[in-house]
Amino acid sequence: MKKNSCRFILQLLILTIGVPVIAQTSTNKPAVIAYYFGSPTLIDSFDVTSLTHIIFSFGHLKNGKLTINNARDTLTIQNLIAQKSRNSSLKVMLSLGGWGGCKDCSDAFSTKKGRKLFAGSVQDLMEFFRADGIDIDWEYPAIAGYPGHEYKRQDKVNFTRLIRKLRKKLGSDKIISFAAGGFSDFLDQSIEWKKVMKYASFVNLMTYDLVNGNSVLTGHHTPLYSTPDQKESGDNAVSYLLAAGIPPGKLVIGAAFYGRLFDSVQNLNNGLYQPARFKSYIPGKFIPDLTGNGGYVYFWDDIAKAPYYYNPATQSFLTFENTQSLSLKTRYVIDRKLFGIMFWQLTEDQQQDGLLKAITDTLNQ
Repeated sequence: MKKNSCRFILQLLILTIGVPVIAQTSTNKPAVIAYYFGSPTLIDSFDVTSLTHIIFSFGHLKNGKLTINNARDTLTIQNLIAQKSRNSSLKVMLSLGGWGGCKDCSDAFSTKKGRKLFAGSVQDLMEFFRADGIDIDWEYPAIAGYPGHEYKRQDKVNFTRLIRKLRKKLGSDKIISFAAGGFSDFLDQSIEWKKVMKYASFVNLMTYDLVNGNSVLTGHHTPLYSTPDQKESGDNAVSYLLAAGIPPGKLVIGAAFYGRLFDSVQNLNNGLYQPARFKSYIPGKFIPDLTGNGGYVYFWDDIAKAPYYYNPATQSFLTFENTQSLSLKTRYVIDRKLFGIMFWQLTEDQQQDGLLKAITDTLNQ
């Protein structure tokens, strides 16, 4: 009894000072983290041996609890867990939210009672599915996100309290991460970085959609580096957090397995940084090579380390990720000693010789 009491006190002390689970991969190579938004069985067609983590997307907030509310999602999670037979070191995580998926988060997490209720539901679901962790994808605390979703200044403090409560409830052996906007307003206003990162295992920086469906100018939606015409980039977000004192081993840079197409783009500067109208979202597996396809011309921005297409005939502009940009982004992770690279999302890749392969080939060089 005395021995157990001492152990309890030690565990309580660790949680009180905010030391989370050490976020390491089994090989100490950078992590490769895939969000998964697909059918229960489609995962069987992908190379899960290349992944360290896979995040089911998404659970929902219902009456203050994390909820998996249909049989299809349950089967999907169960089959993700079953992938451990192919990759014994794979970590499978649940997630909450996504774009449009956190309507009630501001209210639900505004009280101690609400945070306790949610943390208990996370623990219950993780035990039921035998999952390894939770990822919070609240878009966004304290600033405007999905149209019509409530947000308030106090979200910033409440987010810290939420992550702290999850750590206390789940203990030191479970993974707790969150998806963070990779743009300056989020970095500046949404998170108490040094406080939150005491409890979080790592942060998934959404360094994509930096040009998005609300943009009125073209640009790179997931560039590695800033340019004179575009501040927002992967390096900008990483540099901000390093300057804030966040360890590089807790930072995950984001990649996009999709592109964004704009139209009504004048034939100036090959369509880059021009007034435009967003047209559509295109999965990466559909844009491996458009060169010469109806007039598309390929360009590479050697400052941003980002590709794009411009079609002067149709005045169309496409910003996207390719194997070259992914290889450079992965090399950046290695050189900066970041925890890893993540991407949205796996089923938008080709099942063979796609963007995931560019990441793993670079890691294996």
